[in-house]
Amino acid sequence: MVGNYRPNAMSQGYAIELYFDPALENQVLKAWNVLARRQISTQLIEIESRLHITLFSSPLIEPAKLENIVKSFAGKQEPLPLSFSSIGSLPNDKNVLFLAPTATLSLLQFHSQLFDALKKEGIEIGEEYRPDSWIPHCPVAQEVPMIRMGEAFSVLRDLKLPVTGYAMVIGLVEFSPVRELFSFVLSNTVEA
Repeated sequence: MVGNYRPNAMSQGYAIELYFDPALENQVLKAWNVLARRQISTQLIEIESRLHITLFSSPLIEPAKLENIVKSFAGKQEPLPLSFSSIGSLPNDKNVLFLAPTATLSLLQFHSQLFDALKKEGIEIGEEYRPDSWIPHCPVAQEVPMIRMGEAFSVLRDLKLPVTGYAMVIGLVEFSPVRELFSFVLSNTVEA
């Protein structure tokens, strides 16, 4: 997809995200839907997010500069096997619940290679997205009221984990609300 960059004065930032095959996405969407039906969390739906794993995020970035880096990177990668095998919560004030993929060598290498490609082009990378501190996760609820956190965990425990599939696409979004600027299929079509 070709990028479409109209700067949003209200933009809170940008993120490089990894997207899943339709079968895996549908399995994880079950959690979003149950949490929404029970009125535990609808925040991710409201901001028009898509199921993803965030690989990198920054409040200020030049999307046009990232497009060539991400396109080149995607062309050297194959679809990435994923297995969401646990649930968790991030220690911040947003009360995020997530599904965590098993941190396989292929997932960690994928992230590390992207980090190297960004760093090589002079992109500043915050501590939480550096390979030695990155926590791979797929947010399924955000801004969960503290008194409903136990109920939300119970909903997620009812998913039949692990859920498995593939990461197929990498893209850049602007948020919030979420707006995809470009995305590329992991295709491994670049000659070595």
